[in-house]
Amino acid sequence: MGRGCDANILRGVPGTSLTGLWGQAFLPLDDVLADAGIDLGDLGAIHDEVCLAYASLPVDYTGGSHRSMGIMPPSRVGEAVVDYLEVLRALPPAEWQTFVSLADDPDDFDDVDPADVGEERSVPLSRRQMLWLKVRFGVYFPWKGYLELIPNQKWTDKATVEGKRFTRAARTFLPRTCALVERLPFVGVGRCNIMGLEAHDHGTVHRDGEPDEQEAPDEFITLYPVAGKRLFVWDEEHRLSHVVSGSRAVWFNDFDYHGVEAAPFFRYSIRVDGVFTDAFRALIGERYQ
Repeated sequence: MGRGCDANILRGVPGTSLTGLWGQAFLPLDDVLADAGIDLGDLGAIHDEVCLAYASLPVDYTGGSHRSMGIMPPSRVGEAVVDYLEVLRALPPAEWQTFVSLADDPDDFDDVDPADVGEERSVPLSRRQMLWLKVRFGVYFPWKGYLELIPNQKWTDKATVEGKRFTRAARTFLPRTCALVERLPFVGVGRCNIMGLEAHDHGTVHRDGEPDEQEAPDEFITLYPVAGKRLFVWDEEHRLSHVVSGSRAVWFNDFDYHGVEAAPFFRYSIRVDGVFTDAFRALIGERYQ
């Protein structure tokens, strides 16, 4: 299973199509973190810090190509609204040139196929390109309040911890947040970001890997400094949501479908990916296995 993983951790959630973790759709980690000596009492002050960071830093968009990536459940593909990769594939030459002119470096697009543009692809979108796609074609980017604190080029590299560090902006504007992340029980952190959604936006339901290919769950902690962001794990077979609520720290199997409910206000969470310490992994197993 890897990383000293309990053989039962991927045994499935009874009565559902979910793989889950130790037979549960998601795991609240508040008490486990307390047992590990991590006090989440600072989350109120961290919320104040995050609010000021959002007012001070340029935010990015993410998540606008889930349907074309083939990672959405069949029953919910329409919720992606307009997918940017579908738009790029259909652009006539004149509008493709307009799109290229909005790149940070238009030369990066020499002889580039549209299928190679965007998240998890060879040429990323610029901020200006995303805004143009949104306004010109109605592309839906679910997370419009995306702040990378520890950047990660490829999703598959998020547990690779060597050489990763907080950005200068993160250290400057989010020192309390960085300090808390550094106290979390990881051997190392490979990725850290703030995932914010605008009022009335929903997080499109998707999964981050193929369950049949999963040998061990990706290890991460999602922190909720304030309530309001209703992430859910989606059981496609039974068309049921398992909503995360009442916890300030959660781990779930991101190879299961998951999304975020719409709400009439801005909300966010902080996701920290890496490799758990053996001791913390053992604490989780003791509580949930």
